[in-house]
Amino acid sequence: MKHVTERPFADPKAAGRQLVQLASGIEAIQDGRIHIEKISYSSLYTLQGSGAEFGAGIRRAVEKGWLELHESGTYVRLLKAVGT
Repeated sequence: MKHVTERPFADPKAAGRQLVQLASGIEAIQDGRIHIEKISYSSLYTLQGSGAEFGAGIRRAVEKGWLELHESGTYVRLLKAVGT
């Protein structure tokens, strides 16, 4: 018997893909920058993800070359769509 429900973004692959989808729906400011708080808010509050899941998703998206995270951590750039 399971008492705990499965978390949809517990898998870094799923979390990374979801973050890229969120980023693609946000209008970028100068030079294609997307403020990280716009993505984190949607991930944490709208989709009910955890901070650890958000961090793992960002790392996965950067590793796969989908997002570029600025060294300050304040914004990302969308590099390419998921699956390409």
